This record gives sequence, structure tokens and C-alpha cells, in this order.
Amino acid sequence: MFVRHAILTSASLLAVAALAGCATTQGATMPATTPQSVATSSFAATPLIPREAIFGNPTKSAGRLSPDGKWLGWLAPSNGVMNIWLAPASDPGAAKAMTSSTDRPIRQYFWSPDSRRLLYIQDKGGDENFLLYGVDIATGAETTLTPFEKSRVMLVGSSTKQRDKLLIGLNNRDPRFYDVHLLDLSTGKLTEVMRNDGYASFLADDTLALRMAIRPNAAGGMDYFEIRNGKVADKPIASTALEDSLTTSPAGYTADGKTLYWIDSRGRNTAALIAIDTETGKSTVLAENPRADIGGALSNPLTGKVEAYSVEYLKTDWTALDPNVKASLDWLDSKLEGEFSVTSRTDDDARWIVANDPLTSPAKTWLFDRTANTLTELYTARPELVGAPLQPMHPLEIPSRDGKTLVSYLTLPPGSDANADGIPDAPVPMVLMVHGGPWGRDSYGFNAYHQWLANRGYAVMSVNFRGSTGLGKDFISAGDLQWGRAMQTDLDDAMDWAVSRGIAVKDKVAIMGGSYGGYATLAGLTFTPERYACGVDIVGPSNLETLLKTIPPYWAPIIAQFHQRMGDPGTEEGRAMLKERSPLYSAGKIVRPLLIGQGANDPRVNQAESDQIVAAMKEKGIPVTYVLFPDEGHGFAKPANNIAFNAVAENFLATCLGGRAEPVGDTLAKSTAKIVEGAEFVKGLGAGQ
Repeated sequence: MFVRHAILTSASLLAVAALAGCATTQGATMPATTPQSVATSSFAATPLIPREAIFGNPTKSAGRLSPDGKWLGWLAPSNGVMNIWLAPASDPGAAKAMTSSTDRPIRQYFWSPDSRRLLYIQDKGGDENFLLYGVDIATGAETTLTPFEKSRVMLVGSSTKQRDKLLIGLNNRDPRFYDVHLLDLSTGKLTEVMRNDGYASFLADDTLALRMAIRPNAAGGMDYFEIRNGKVADKPIASTALEDSLTTSPAGYTADGKTLYWIDSRGRNTAALIAIDTETGKSTVLAENPRADIGGALSNPLTGKVEAYSVEYLKTDWTALDPNVKASLDWLDSKLEGEFSVTSRTDDDARWIVANDPLTSPAKTWLFDRTANTLTELYTARPELVGAPLQPMHPLEIPSRDGKTLVSYLTLPPGSDANADGIPDAPVPMVLMVHGGPWGRDSYGFNAYHQWLANRGYAVMSVNFRGSTGLGKDFISAGDLQWGRAMQTDLDDAMDWAVSRGIAVKDKVAIMGGSYGGYATLAGLTFTPERYACGVDIVGPSNLETLLKTIPPYWAPIIAQFHQRMGDPGTEEGRAMLKERSPLYSAGKIVRPLLIGQGANDPRVNQAESDQIVAAMKEKGIPVTYVLFPDEGHGFAKPANNIAFNAVAENFLATCLGGRAEPVGDTLAKSTAKIVEGAEFVKGLGAGQ
């Protein structure tokens, strides 16, 4: 990728790391018809895939080669918690755990450029105050490299020339802004390089010299300033407005500093890959696609030169710019079934780690020797799914009522589609899964929620509604100020399309999602009370006014974008819009069963967002089931918690839609779940059940 080591994922407003599930709420009005059976003879004989097999810890994940090629790292359970493991690349069987987390799983790690350390980030209880930790692979000594309370770290730059150092951003001085520091990995010493007085981010070259500062502007976009000799220029060299703010950004320098890559939508709809000569300013378009943005790139580990790029429309397609890389990608394509991606490369580029997603069998990770053209299997992520009845995913293009194309994905229950044309032999109940963000997207590939719910007897549809990313800036902008309106009717249109095609039963469609998807669930049950049979809201906001008041301080540099895309609380008109689009104020209209899941430490969607709508429903005598996790944040990171919520969810859906469910059993006892309200409405939770 452009950036060699990513410490933090992008802070899309309501992106959710892990979904949680669904429960049921008896007492609210159920659809008038009897639940339609999905128990065809072939489906009835299909084994029930245990929740643990889908949502428990993988056997291994995130395999990474050290830059020098001598070591292999991966994540795997140690005493039931995901930790970092290390093995010689020549002997993967001689592995040992290098970290000893006993509570919260480690989910992101990377190699130091000098191959001497494993680095990872970790927060506390889901509060997203990520600190950086390092493990010396020779001694096993573990060090907290950013030992600050209530602060976050972000990576600014790494280097092939100063391999024992990193540039990092820290917001320990002012929670709104990341000051840039040079971190000496050998000594742990931090040296301030630049104090941040309002910049959103910085860009460094391979010498760890800061070259660009990026500041938000009044137009809702960004201004880009050159940095020379440690001084930020007075005037920007480039700017964007709101329409290009999510589709245009610098993507990194080549190692010699002579080329700066951009992903750039200025003057076009879909973002192109641009190379700019830093000496002459000459700009060259390397790649563009009329249907989708350039989404990713493979750059040479040492030179930084882009050698391949990807475009994701219905599926992800890679195109090589370098002939040797093309030969390797073509060879891999001939050997591997389904999707694959290159996740790690040695500095000499002789060996790659390749992740392979066959879609209807569990993912595998391979070691690819480019010189010998050999693939060596490293691991199967979830061997317990070998032979499980996993189902294919069908990419779709669904028309919206105003002529937009909604890129969507559908998975059907096993045995329901005899001729494999993507249409079940008879309509089945459906779960409409709504992604978070909203400035994110759903993609083609193995999806745990699709497989789980399809196995329970439901068609599962994921829709890239307007505002979703990757499909051009016009599609994103079509979602501006459309929370609860056109963004919501896109979901309704997809549901109606599925019903009209004989995929779904009209009165047997549930809406479910995390984060923004949770908001869409609440919007669906309040703004169109009888459209959906039931809803599952996972860490979703109910009140857009309080949501914007409580966003984390480190999002301050981009708050203007939120106001312009959602509604400005600083104006009377904006406040009126936010209130109108907030499901909280229509809670009294809810007539369908609702389950809510929430993490108590969520910094993006505070617990108050769920508390408010639960209180409003209780006041009006409307039943609701509310599950709270005291040790989680924006999503449920601990497998035991995720499994517990999903146990509640599938029993809810079984009552609401008529599918199958694995009993709740002792899953809640193994988790930290607190049933705040409505245990009596879910089979397996209430007294005497």
C-alpha cells in the first residue's frame, strides 16, 4: 500500500469495527402474517453452523513477513485472547507468543522498518485512546512507547533510510491536534518535530522530513501546504472543497522524494491515481476508471514506486503497472480460487504474503516465493469452517427511484436456489444489513454476517446507499443532508426490488446494522413504522444533535465536513433539520420489535444515544430489548461479547422472521452483557425460558 504501516484506520464518523447481532421484542406489533417457513427439504438438512465457528477467535490471522524476510508474525489466541506470535520464516512451526494480553484482543500490529521489533496499538475497554507498544524480538521485552493517559497515536511516516525511527502524531498536549514527534525505537526517546496548531494531518518523505501539512478550510475541504526546512508555507499549493474532500488526498512520496502520488477527483467524478513530479510540478494520470475510484495500490517496498492499483466496483480488480508484478499477479490468479490480496512484502520483494478468500470455504494465507513461483500454505484462518455450507455472494446493481445505481450484495440460504441464478425458488425472509460510516462501503467477499444469517434461513442484502464511498464523488455528494431521507429511501428501494424479484417476503424483512447502520435501523422503524418486520440497532445514534455535540475532540479539524453533510447545529435551519432527522423524536411511532446493543465506552456514539431512545420508548410503554456491554466501545471487540449479542440476535430474528436459531445457552454468562431492558421479550433470556 502507499503507507507502509498503518497504525490507525480512518476515522469515518460512524464506522463500526464489529457488529453485534439482534434480539426480539414481543409486545410491539408483529407483522400480520404467519412466519413463512424456510425449511425446504434441502435447507432442513443443512447443518447449523455454530456461532463460535464464525465469530470466535480465528486460529491465525494477519500474517506479516519482517522487512528483512527472516521472521513471520501473526495474530493467534494465547490463553483465549488474540496476541502476536513470532516464528522464523524458515520454520513457522517454531512459533511463540510475543505478547500477553489477557483481556482485550490485539487487533492491529506491524513490523518496525529495521525488523527488530513488533509494534502494536491497544486501547482500554474500547475507548479508542490507542497507545503504541513495542516488543523487542531478541529479548522479548515489551515497552509502552507512548505512555500517556487519554491520548492517541497516529503514524506520520516510516523510512527505509532511518529504520530505527518513526514519525508519529500524539494528541497528549491538546486532544484536538496531533503534534508530530520523532520516535527513536531503540531508546524510546520522543523528540517534538512540529507543534500542531490546527492541521488535520502531515505527510513525510522517506528521510522522515515533513513535506506537507493539511489543514481544513471553510469550504469543507482541505488546504495543502508545503513544508520546507521545518516551516509551513503561508499559502497552499492545492485545495479541495467539500465535494472532493473524501476522494482527494496525497498518497505518499517515492523514496527519492521526486514523485508525489495523489488519489485525486478534482476535475473528474471518480478519483484517479496521479503522479506529480516534485521538481517540475508536471502531473501524470497513471490510472482512472469511469465507474469507481482508484481504491488501493501496491508500491515497491524500497523505492515506493506504485507498481499496481485496484478499482472496486462490484468486485476488486487489480491492474499492474510493472511487468514483473503483473507476471506475479497473473500467476497467483491462475492458482488461487476467488479473491486474493498481497498483504506483506519483503524488502527484496522476493517473498509475499498472500491472503486468499475463496468465499465458500474459509480464507487461507500463503507464502509466495516469486523467484521459484511456489505457494506454501501458512494457515487456514478458521479450519472449523472447512466443509461448512458456506454460500456464494451475488453482486447486484439495483436502481433507486431517482435513477442512481446501488451496488449491492446478496447471499441466499443454502438449498433455496436450485439453479444458482441468485433468485430463490420461493421468496424467503430477508435481513437488510446496513453498513457504518456512512462514508464507507460494502464489498464483495466472505462476510461473517452474511454467512451466519443465510445459514439461519434468511436472504441477506447489503446496499451501498448514496453517501457510500468508492463509487465517485457525485455518489457521495448525493447523500449530503440526506440522513433519514434519500439515503434511507435507497435502502427501501433495495428492499422493494428484492420483493419484486421474488427474493424476499414483503412483510418478513428485518433491518439491521452497526453505527450509521444502527441509525438507519432506528430511522426505518420510526420514519416508516410498518415497512420492516423488526430492527437491530448496534451502537447507532438516535439524536443527531447530541451526536455532534459529543464527537471525540480529535475530530475537531473535520467537524465542518460533518456539519455540511449532516446539518449545521450552528444555524436554526440546521438544528431543525437535525432534530427532524433524529429517530429519538419519533420514538412513539415504533410498532415493530427492536433490539439495541451498545458499548458503554463508545467515544463515537456515546451510551446516551441508546439510553435516550430506550427511555423514550419506556415512557410511551413501547417494549424494547437493550443489551449493554460495560467493557466495549464502538462495536464488540471481544469474541465472547460479540457471540453473546449474536446469540440474542438470532433468537430475536427467529421469532420475528421464522428462521432457525442456536439456543442462547450460556453465552451471556461467558460475556459481560447486561440486559438493561426487555429480557422477557427474547427467548432464552427471560425468567422461566
